[in-house]
Amino acid sequence: MKKYALITGASSGIGLAFTEIFAKDHINLVLVARSIDALKSIQSHLQNTYNIDVHVIEKDLSKIESVEEVFEYTESQNLQIDYLVNNAWFGDYGNFVESDISRNTQMISLNTIALTNMCRLYSETMKKHKFWRILNIASTAAFQPGPYMAVYFATKSYVLSFSLALSTELKEFGVTVSTLCPGPTESKFELTANATWVSLFSWKLPTSHEVALFGYKKMLKWKKVAIHGIINNIKAQSVKFLPMNIRLFMMKLIMKR
Repeated sequence: MKKYALITGASSGIGLAFTEIFAKDHINLVLVARSIDALKSIQSHLQNTYNIDVHVIEKDLSKIESVEEVFEYTESQNLQIDYLVNNAWFGDYGNFVESDISRNTQMISLNTIALTNMCRLYSETMKKHKFWRILNIASTAAFQPGPYMAVYFATKSYVLSFSLALSTELKEFGVTVSTLCPGPTESKFELTANATWVSLFSWKLPTSHEVALFGYKKMLKWKKVAIHGIINNIKAQSVKFLPMNIRLFMMKLIMKR
């Protein structure tokens, strides 16, 4: 039976980079994103270049019913999903008290609920195969609170905590759960989050492909947490030893306009 990787948020950035990486290893793909035109273009390129099977699904995963619809599609097509990459996300920047409630709700739904439900639906069926890889995309934001991006940082903390717990539960079934924690990356993140001028994005950034390839390799090695970059690793580890008041003060300075 053919093996498939299901990648959400596959139309751009790190998600798009993952499509090429899996395709090079001749793994068939199920790609999910909101832009059907972008997905069809990617589908054509990958099929012609790598001679693999590529399914595309246009869905807005911030809508609760969309996750189950994706699952129903793969089940109806008898597609064996051996790799699940939960990459779909978005962020927002600004004072929380001035934030848009509907946008916050969408962010929480996409970044946490969709990811959780994807894991729930596919883990029930795939644990029977004794081989499955889940790669959830969090962020270095998962390791501390983030003033001015409070909701986004909180959702990424959830992803990390949830993934670590799930990795322990599923280990006995031969299923591995890895969490990729990139720092700022050369992608559309700062545009999507309305944070193009934040000091966080002011230096040379790694490419989406570099980050995705790092995460892919760590996933294959069953690494539970993969933090991209030496500096990001140091920062993630060092914050554990700082009092919360100092951590919050430092993050406010970094994140403020």
